[in-house]
Amino acid sequence: MLAISSNRFRGSMASPCFAIVDDDANFASMTVEMARRRGFRAHAFERVAEATPWLADHDPDLTLLDLNLPDGTGFDVIDHLPRQRQGQIVFVSGSSDIEHARRAVSSPASAFLPKPLPPRRLMGLLDEVNQAYRLREAARRDESDGLLGDSDAMQRLRQEISRAAPHDVSVLLCGETGSGKELAARALHAQSGRNGRFVAVNCGALPGELLASELFGHERGSFTGANLRHLGFFEQAQGGTLFLDEIGEMPLPLQVYLLRTLETGVVQRIGGSNEVPVDVRIIAATHRLLDDQGVAGLRPDLFFRLARYPIEVPPLRVRGKDIALLANTFIARLNQRSGQDKRLDDRSLAALLAHPWPGNVRELAAAVEMAYLRSSDDWVFPQPLAWRPAAHASNDDAGHVQFRVGMTFQEVEAQMLRKTLDFHAGDKTAAARSLGVSVRTIHNHLARTPPHD
Repeated sequence: MLAISSNRFRGSMASPCFAIVDDDANFASMTVEMARRRGFRAHAFERVAEATPWLADHDPDLTLLDLNLPDGTGFDVIDHLPRQRQGQIVFVSGSSDIEHARRAVSSPASAFLPKPLPPRRLMGLLDEVNQAYRLREAARRDESDGLLGDSDAMQRLRQEISRAAPHDVSVLLCGETGSGKELAARALHAQSGRNGRFVAVNCGALPGELLASELFGHERGSFTGANLRHLGFFEQAQGGTLFLDEIGEMPLPLQVYLLRTLETGVVQRIGGSNEVPVDVRIIAATHRLLDDQGVAGLRPDLFFRLARYPIEVPPLRVRGKDIALLANTFIARLNQRSGQDKRLDDRSLAALLAHPWPGNVRELAAAVEMAYLRSSDDWVFPQPLAWRPAAHASNDDAGHVQFRVGMTFQEVEAQMLRKTLDFHAGDKTAAARSLGVSVRTIHNHLARTPPHD
């Protein structure tokens, strides 16, 4: 045996694992050194008897197997391996035996490479495996803290979350629609050590009267239809975190009530007289720009109370390499659900990287899913949805609004709203931001005059 590390099990280490079973000492040493320079934990074996016990308990990300070994063949090694494996197996051999090559191709190994193996080919193979490992690790991290990406922008975001999470200071998350503000809020809660629930509410999705009842609760009989006492989100999040999404959409009178609750630490249910103490960590979020004046639509005193620790959630267009990482992860999840094995077509990357992604990660996920469902082979070729004209519009009028003399203001508004919603793929928050109105205004207009009539 040439070298064996005492490191155990792949999941416990932060680097990919490589193994080679080959009695050519020079080739094995060169390969191990090359793998280690690329960040792999490397293990080398000379014989079947040495390799099989270790490989039976481990699942290297890449295993190179020589066909001819002193005490057997590479096929003997494969025969002793567990059937359920993630790692890639590749045969390498200097033998010109056609039957061996044919059997190698039909075995669980993914490739058969003849010796001498060019260093460039080996480096390319190691880099491919390293990329696949990074995707799996990123997916595991995404499951644990809700954030996915290795770009500088995402690393800074995770650092900010780690700094703020252990403290009970209020956090204001600022970021575009679809950039992942709720995922960041959930990561803050997960790292806070608080034992209560994470409760999320979109302040722009509910009318003011209903939002007040949902936030602070109400007593039985406090208004028509209040047949039972209702505990609001503050009480539901007792000992945990309350996430107030789109805080700038909250009606101003309700903001005064919220400020009082934050300053006193008690809530008073609608229709009630008792004050209920609450221990809740507040995280708010807005898609609106943050400047020296605070956030549009938010009272200055409430802004200063919420923005004790502001954090910016980066838009997708500044995250570079994360776009490919996200696209591959979305495809992997779709594969898991559908039982297929599709892959990202690298030819789509240029268009994906050049697109501004106004809908951010949500838009990318939609583009990948559409391409996945439409692909007729094993390759997925996502295209930015916003680059495609609406189905009812020609290339000339897509994204443009045409008015004519004699149209009513209601007709003008309906057409403008319809075109804006089409452009943002139905995202009402993004459409509201483009039009300079609140999401509540969008909902009200849709209720009066459906835009696709």
